[in-house]
Order: sequence, then structure tokens, then C-alpha cells
Amino acid sequence: MGNITGFMEHQKVPLHYRDPMERIKDWNEIATLPTEEILREQASRCMDCAVPFCQDGTQLAGMTTGCPVYNLIPEWNDLVYKGRWKEAYHRLSRTNPFPEFTGRACPAPCEGGCVATLATDSVTIKNIERAIIDKAFEEGWVQPNIPKHRTGKKVAVIGSGPAGLACASVLNQHGHQVTVYERADRIGGLLTYGIPKTKIEQYVVDRRIRLMEEEGIAFVTNTEVGKQLQMDQLHSENDAVILCIGSTRPRDLNIPGRNQKGIHFAMDYLHQNTKSLLDSNFADEEFINAEGKDVIVIGGGDTATDCVTTAVRQNCKSLVQFDIYPIRPTKRAEDNPWPQYPVIHKVDTGQEEAKHVFGNDPRAFATTAQGFTSDKYGNITGVKSVNIKTKFNEKGEKIRDIVPGTEKIWSAQLVLLAIGFSGPETGLIKQTKVALNNQSNIKVKKDTFQTDEEGIFAAGDARTGASLIVWAIQEGKEAAMECHHYLMRNVS
Repeated sequence: MGNITGFMEHQKVPLHYRDPMERIKDWNEIATLPTEEILREQASRCMDCAVPFCQDGTQLAGMTTGCPVYNLIPEWNDLVYKGRWKEAYHRLSRTNPFPEFTGRACPAPCEGGCVATLATDSVTIKNIERAIIDKAFEEGWVQPNIPKHRTGKKVAVIGSGPAGLACASVLNQHGHQVTVYERADRIGGLLTYGIPKTKIEQYVVDRRIRLMEEEGIAFVTNTEVGKQLQMDQLHSENDAVILCIGSTRPRDLNIPGRNQKGIHFAMDYLHQNTKSLLDSNFADEEFINAEGKDVIVIGGGDTATDCVTTAVRQNCKSLVQFDIYPIRPTKRAEDNPWPQYPVIHKVDTGQEEAKHVFGNDPRAFATTAQGFTSDKYGNITGVKSVNIKTKFNEKGEKIRDIVPGTEKIWSAQLVLLAIGFSGPETGLIKQTKVALNNQSNIKVKKDTFQTDEEGIFAAGDARTGASLIVWAIQEGKEAAMECHHYLMRNVS
């Protein structure tokens, strides 16, 4: 590194967010980057460590640390520090096809593994990544990379989320003709409809899709394979098919009153809201509206936070978020050492906004729902909750005990379930010989992306279960390479 003492000379400068009371009035991106001078200072904090844990993604204690796409982080940090932005962009693009997505929506496990955290705060890796790609677009450095030769092989990619787009990009660069099928009316999968536009504005997604089209990739929307287009036809018309259909079956709560009106899955809520925003700026009223309602969000993850973000902007009357876990410590616990991902108390942007509107953090920690109450018309009126205590048995399994005397009823006219996903939808899969594994994900042959049916591959959340956007991109890249070798194995 050009400045080996930078991490001692400069303090961490985090991303700047617009004022909460101002940003809740719109759906624009809430984060803005620091000045170039500050960004270069922040890049200088990369400390020339002997082993950069930041750039090698792995699983530790069930959590991701480091970068799953193997970004060459110290290298482009050094280039940014020296003001060599174009070189930094080319270095970043060697590993990550979509840094504008990860630079906005990735939880930055790279920073959790940053060696600098042993002495001070981590390097602002995610911010610098976004700064590099944003500058590259501004300067016109990002241009379509059109393959010079075509192999004559055709590949169908089902699903246009991060995994599907990464698959398509890599296969296209190897000269194959790729068509991406998407059942929604817009390309992008969760990038378009699963993440609020406050994190990724739609122009960021559309800009990349236009580049991919210029590179020769075809996109087909409003087409659900298995319904409008049968799987056997698609398979026969292509040399290979890759399933990047995500893990979209939401987990449910089997508790009394679940069938009452006003209880919705989180992704239905988020999808409808974003579609109405993009279609008509909400004029069509085709969305689930939290305005004037007491809202309960059940779940403690990113999707739950996105629901909080959305409900606040819809002018809900009150807001409570149930988090099954107890409040985390402010610093790493002894059983959560570096380089594991730090399990510490955080206030995300959604909770920050709710706190400014309602005066307190919306989360009720160590709380779970036990049932729902309703009026005589079947409309939800409340949620019954109880506090729980989480412990581990001798096998390391989580045991959750109810804390007696903590029962409570919360007023609610809208409840959003954000408690995870249980695998891909199976309608399409039933038209194939593809099997599911014990975790209800698509089964593949050991250490591969090949399913039980010849010429059909699987990647992303459909193969691994719900995970991070950055893992989905890496899955797409690796599946594409395996598919490429499959396609070319008998080509002289």
C-alpha cells in the first residue's frame, strides 16, 4: 500500500445519509458518497496486511466473512488512494460484474474480515467500491463488451436476479447466445422488486440491463417458465438451461388467527409497493397500504428492515418490529471473535427513520408472536406476543423458552411476515427430473451446479437457500463456467 500508516492517521468516515425526516418524504436513494478527497483518505486506511481476509469469502460460525466474489480489495484501494480511478475500475471489474449493486445492497462481510478492525475501525470497503463504479459510469469508462466470436450454443437462464444476471454475463462473454426469462414485467428480480428503491434506484438496474442487451443478451419478461412457456420446450430449444429462480417460498407462521385479513408476506408487500411506484407513482393504488395503520413487522433481518422503511414512508400510525433474538452487545462477544462477521447491535436506516418519526427504536427484542386477534369481519386487530429466552443444548441446537408473565397484545391492522424463505417454488421443477434436497433447495451433484437432469444447472438461492446478493453473483459466475465447460466438452 502507498500509505502503510493510513489506518492510524485517518479515522473511519462512514457513508453519509440524508436527514431521516427529509428522506422519508421520497423514494430516492438515501446514501451519498463522501468527497473524492475523503474517499482517497479512506482508501489509504487499507493497511498492507500480510493476509487480506477481506477478499476471500468464507463461512465462519454459519456467517459470511470476506468477499464471496473475491474482489481484489487491497489492490483497488491502493489505486484509489493514488487517484488512479480508471485502473481501479478495471481491477474491480475483473471479479465483480455488478459492483453498482453490491456497493449499494451488500451487507459488506468484507469489512467484517478487515484486519484493521483488530486495531481500529474497518476500511470503508463498500463505499469505495460504489465510488469506483459510480465514477466509471460518470466518466464513460463502462462500455459494452461485445464478444468477438459466437459458439453457436444457446443457453436459457430462468430468473433475472443477481445470480441469473451474473450467469448470463459470463456465458455471453464466452460467446454463447443467452436468453434470460423473467416472469415479472421488469428485469432485475430482487434488485428491482425485492429491495426498496431507497437502496437501489431503478435507473441503476436498468443502466446495467441496457449494457447487457448491447452485449448481445436477450431478455424476455412477463413469461413464467412452467406456465406461459413449458420447460420441455425450453430445454429442447437450448443446449443448456440454468435455474436461477431464487428461494421465494416464504416461511409462514402456523399460529391461531393466521388466516385473518391484513396479514401479508413481506415480499408481497415490498413487490406491490415498488411496482406501483414504478408504474404510476402510486396513482394506481395497486399496493398494500400502511397509511394510518398500526403495523407489526415480524422478523429481524434485512427484509424486515425493508418493510419498516416502506411502512414509514406510507405514513403508518405506529410501528413495531418483532425480533426473536435478544438485543446484541455493542462490541464483539468472546464467542464472536474476528474474523467472524460481527454480531453486534446495529441501527439500520429503517430503524433510524422509525425512531425519528415515533421517538423510539421500533424493535421489540426477544419477542415472538403467538396468535392474532380479529374483529367479527375477520380483519386483524392485534398480535399476541410473548418474550422468549434463547439458549443452546449440549448439541449446539437453539432452544427457545417462553418467559412466563410476558404475554402482551399489540394493536395492529397490518402485519408483515418477514421470517425467511423455505426454498424455490416447485411448479417449474415438477416439469423436470430435477430433485430437491433435504433443505428443500434444488439438488445438485456433489461440488457442482449440475442437477439430476442432463443439461440443467442451478445457481443462487435456488441451490443454496436464501443468502446474500454477493453470494448469488458468485454462484452465477461459477455455474456459468461449469455450464460453459459442459457446452464445449465435445467441441473440437
